[in-house]
Amino acid sequence: MFTTFLKIAVFIALVVAVTWGGMMLLSLEGGAIVSIGGYEVTLGALQLVVAIVALLVVFWLAVQLVKLLAAVFRFLNGDETAISRHFDRNRTRKGQEALSDAMFAIAAGEGQLAMQKAKRADKYLDRPQLTTLLKAQAAELTNDTRTAEESYRALLEREDTRFVGVRGLMQQKLDAGETDTALALARKAFALKPQHQGVQDTLLKLQAEKADWTGARETLSAKLKSGNLPREVHKRRDAVLALSEARDIMDDGKDMKAREAAIEANKLSPDLVPAAVMAARAHIAKGEQRKAARILTKTWGVTPHPDIAAAFAEIEPKETPEARLKRFRALTKQNPDHAETKMLLAELHIATEDFPQAKRDLGHLVTDDPTARNLTLMAAIERGEGSDDAIVRGWLTRALTAPRGPQWICNNCQHIHAHWGPVCENCAAFDTLEWKRPPQGEVAMPTGTEMLPLIVGQKPTVVTRSDAEVVEALPAQADRPQDAK
Repeated sequence: MFTTFLKIAVFIALVVAVTWGGMMLLSLEGGAIVSIGGYEVTLGALQLVVAIVALLVVFWLAVQLVKLLAAVFRFLNGDETAISRHFDRNRTRKGQEALSDAMFAIAAGEGQLAMQKAKRADKYLDRPQLTTLLKAQAAELTNDTRTAEESYRALLEREDTRFVGVRGLMQQKLDAGETDTALALARKAFALKPQHQGVQDTLLKLQAEKADWTGARETLSAKLKSGNLPREVHKRRDAVLALSEARDIMDDGKDMKAREAAIEANKLSPDLVPAAVMAARAHIAKGEQRKAARILTKTWGVTPHPDIAAAFAEIEPKETPEARLKRFRALTKQNPDHAETKMLLAELHIATEDFPQAKRDLGHLVTDDPTARNLTLMAAIERGEGSDDAIVRGWLTRALTAPRGPQWICNNCQHIHAHWGPVCENCAAFDTLEWKRPPQGEVAMPTGTEMLPLIVGQKPTVVTRSDAEVVEALPAQADRPQDAK
């Protein structure tokens, strides 16, 4: 309010001052005579002042006209001028509008529109690193792989956009299934930005797929150093890689080196069942049975698993069933309520022909949690106790269609694996296999059954037979356990 009043007061004062000045000039006597080309003009004081002001205005306009002509000349000559800057501002405004429209179109998934706007932005703006990237992203939306690849290759020419170009090409090769080229590009991207989590994950996955365990361990260490991986997870995955490396070394016939690698893998992650089993077998091969037993006992305390029991049996392969039962107490006293412990005890007592105790070991498993394995064990117990073939057949029939129980299952795609591996054979995910129950509806053995694997000290194997053949086989395993070594 005060500002408005002040403005009005100033305006009135100016009007009064101009009026007073004009009146003063009119009251003055005399003037000036201007003679031009024989013509004379007499000007009063007020007229003279007006004439002077008009001449100044004309002079200023003339100067501005000369400047304008000079600017036009320089503009036509290619020099930077106010005119050129005006057109540049126009181009920049149009380019920025097109750039913004292209970004919104990409976010909305409108590939064609995004490409049109990106090309328009490229026309008006001198920002090739931005417009080229937008064209690449727009081309990917429209599945125009050729344009996208050309755009990413163009980004390789600038140092500040090289990483983006390499990563874009890497993703394209991954989508096309060209994993060898993608691996080379991932290594290049990793060299440019070793702390980039996405590149680390991609490189690690590709190295695991290609069985480049040494390179994968280096990448894993980089993830730990950059803070992209918790230390406990690093130890677990490093153990997985070390175990995979040991298996490959063993396949190459380098047993000694493989044993050392297996022992290292177990030290990194004592609860990793395959590492514990391989490390134990490495110690057994070196005659270090106590170390092998210590490793397996410790792992069983965390995760009871049939492979651990099989490896534990290999420590003393020629012992009697009674001696084996006694030695296995180191395992069975741990996790006594675990289903795996109960089934292991049942198998050991079947081997000693103590069938009533074997039945007590199973307890309510066959009713509360029936699986192909515990139902098969029940069939063996019934056969050992001299039950009718009809009863044995009944248990075997149930075993044929019962769930198999825990298996190696990928947490990523739920694919079931016969054996553990560092990489899922279905989705190629790294370190996703877990020993757990499969989804409901999975059938263990559609045409056969699994017979007492642990009492012989070997890895579990699937024996595919008809019901009659299985019944005939049961007495041989139940009545003569002393031969099962």
